[in-house]
This record gives sequence, structure tokens and C-alpha cells, in this order.
Amino acid sequence: MCQDEDRSAATTLKRLTPQAERALKEAQERRQRAEAAAVAPQAKEVGGAQGPEPTRYGDWEKNGIASDF
Repeated sequence: MCQDEDRSAATTLKRLTPQAERALKEAQERRQRAEAAAVAPQAKEVGGAQGPEPTRYGDWEKNGIASDF
């Protein structure tokens, strides 16, 4: 049992490499930007299609006719 305790203690005290620290920092910044973008109001489209988003199924749909891109 003593070896298992030593291994778990060693893994909790393990230092991250500078690359790993930088990657974690960049990931945190991306999360913060994504959260800020989700909160920001989006501008309304001018002259766009009326009703539901025409590309909602991956196709362009207009007047009941769907066409693939």
C-alpha cells in the first residue's frame, strides 16, 4: 500500500510543462471569449429571409423547395 500512496502523492505534485500551462491559459481565454460572445446581442439581418432560418437543416429552403449547397 505504501507504493500506491507514493504514486498518488507524486502525481498530485507533478509540475506542468510550460507548453501545457500555455495551452490551459489559451483554453481559458477561448472559453471566456465564447461566453462573452454568447451574451452579446446579435445584429438583425437586413433584407434576409422571413420566418425560420432557411439553412436550419443544412439545406436552403424557400417556398417549400429545398436545395443542397
